[in-house]
Amino acid sequence: MVHKIYKLVIVCLFMNLFCPAFILAAAGPPDLTAKSAIVIEASTGKVLYAKNADERRYPASTTKIMTLITALEHGNIEDTITTSANAASTEGSSLWLTPGEKLKMLDMLYGIMLISGNDATVAVAEHISGSVGNFAKLMTEKAHAIGAANTNFVNSSGLPDPNHYSTARDLAKITAYGYKNPLFSQIVGTRHKVIPWPGKDHDRDLYNENKILTLMEGGNGVKTGYTEAAGRCLVSGAKRDNVQIITVVLDSDHMWEDSMALLEYGLKQIKTVTMFNKGDVLKTVQVNNGKSQGVQLIINEDVSIPVSESDREEFKTIIDAPTKIEAPIIPGQKIGKVRILYKEKEFSSVDLVAAAQVEKKSLFGFLWGSVWNFFTFVIRNFA
Repeated sequence: MVHKIYKLVIVCLFMNLFCPAFILAAAGPPDLTAKSAIVIEASTGKVLYAKNADERRYPASTTKIMTLITALEHGNIEDTITTSANAASTEGSSLWLTPGEKLKMLDMLYGIMLISGNDATVAVAEHISGSVGNFAKLMTEKAHAIGAANTNFVNSSGLPDPNHYSTARDLAKITAYGYKNPLFSQIVGTRHKVIPWPGKDHDRDLYNENKILTLMEGGNGVKTGYTEAAGRCLVSGAKRDNVQIITVVLDSDHMWEDSMALLEYGLKQIKTVTMFNKGDVLKTVQVNNGKSQGVQLIINEDVSIPVSESDREEFKTIIDAPTKIEAPIIPGQKIGKVRILYKEKEFSSVDLVAAAQVEKKSLFGFLWGSVWNFFTFVIRNFA
């Protein structure tokens, strides 16, 4: 049975009384050189700023964000990939792979995301799908499934093609999806990685080209891009106080400055508010055939929500739990869950567990309970 709780009302009242205008104090959005841009909060997808965010543009090497997602979902990071002559001859930025060179897929992925190795994107695509074209179809299908409907990929590297395009909004959606995967987050947030270089007397020393990792407090991703057709592009991320902000700037004259200003702007728009603390009692469930008639359900972890001035009332909570449960019950037993909704879509869910043990009644206890219930019924109805 579904029950609504109204603790959020208290949260909203608290915010109105004790957190006045935490958003209004933030400065307005910065002036940008980027032709297209967007800022979103990753967990909800809420848009905090947008400029020509739905214009189709060449994404250049920010394409590799989708390449990474597709490789992680369709490939095995422990596979050994053999580089083809086709892959080794790929133009543009390179991991300097040679025909026949063998490298673990995970190492290839670091080479793709840290130094933008176009050759590695081809090697990975061929290993997973047989060809770049087939792999690009997987990329596009996944992008559309994520909600990036104005995106089409024809290669895994981002090299210019009239049919290879995306938008700032779509790239932000794709990146937010990627951040849900811990390995994605680990790779895009890595500043330095050493990977093998077969045939050489030293390893490959990879330093991430994304300066956001060092320029921004909390900088944790994600990918640079440049071609003459696309201009300078950057998808960037920063996380502070458990708030993940994503920005996209496309065709920017000053992509670092634009991105840092947008990240700071986005971070100032969000306040983390505690909705529930671990151990809060959210419901009491009746227990059948138990020594106790009920058991309290508690939440098993803290729950916080990222709130902006415009959407404080868009969060709701729903408890999914039975009204009755059979004994015996052990402490910590999962009995239900609380679902947190943002604009009617599930934002997260947390288990509800039994706060205490409830033993099953003995036969004597069961008979005594039956007799007691009988006399109670008689007294209520015939006295």
